[in-house]
Amino acid sequence: MTRVLVIKLGALGDLVQAFAPFAAIRAHHPDAAITLLTTAPFAELMRAAPWFDRVAVDARPSWWDVRGVLALRRTLRGHDVVYDLQTSGRSSRYFRLAGRPAWSGIARGARWPHDNPHRNAMHTRSRQRDQLRRAGIAQVPDADLSWLAGGGPVLPQPYALLVPGAAPHRPAKRWPAERFGALAGHLLDGGLLPVVAGTAAEAPLAAAIRRACPAARDLTGRTGLADLAGLAARAALAVGNDTGPMHLAAAMGCPATVLFSRDSDPSLTAPLGRVPGQVRVIRVDDLATLSVDRVAASLG
Repeated sequence: MTRVLVIKLGALGDLVQAFAPFAAIRAHHPDAAITLLTTAPFAELMRAAPWFDRVAVDARPSWWDVRGVLALRRTLRGHDVVYDLQTSGRSSRYFRLAGRPAWSGIARGARWPHDNPHRNAMHTRSRQRDQLRRAGIAQVPDADLSWLAGGGPVLPQPYALLVPGAAPHRPAKRWPAERFGALAGHLLDGGLLPVVAGTAAEAPLAAAIRRACPAARDLTGRTGLADLAGLAARAALAVGNDTGPMHLAAAMGCPATVLFSRDSDPSLTAPLGRVPGQVRVIRVDDLATLSVDRVAASLG
């Protein structure tokens, strides 16, 4: 039996952008034993996915941690084919640790190198499709995510998902919570219950939104990734910053407005959604200058 390893370590948005490549690799190797190497926050979600026989966790040991590197080498060894979808400097070093198997990625010596000189200017999805095409996988259609659609709480009324968080170390990617609060009031007036999603650490953002709109429902810290996917699949729409949960919402087919600052480039990383027009991107240099009216107008 062919043994295949797929490497995708995160973050969440990057993982979601790889759902279609994951499905394409499984379709290309229907009888193989396929392992995903990822990081701990995503292991539970990926063990529920239909694309992998096994999910291994990369603890990302320091290169000076001999015991950790040896454990990582044991995980990497024994595969016939490796698709490195992380394509980072670190994951490329795994090529040698893995014993130089047939490799798709950017590691020197790869059997199927992704040597497109424009790769760093390509959107993530286009870059991955091009990488897999060079490895003999010609088609990378959207993945069937029906396995994710049923998770999370089922709310009795139409609702809109608000995602006010973003990476803690990148505050410039956050639209002010008070403006999310004003938008929540607009949504409520339009017949949609505002539902705030995020991690437990983002509870203060939800509190600020609820001060402006007490009827908003706070689910921060109460939904795992599978729960969030199901919640997004049933939402009327989602509005949020450039952060992983918005990628998940878009992947589930939820109409979404995603807010970008100069800190990131939507031409490289924006969620694409499943149908044209599903995802709307608003980009301004400084999100502090973005008005509630402009965001509300994007919702149709």
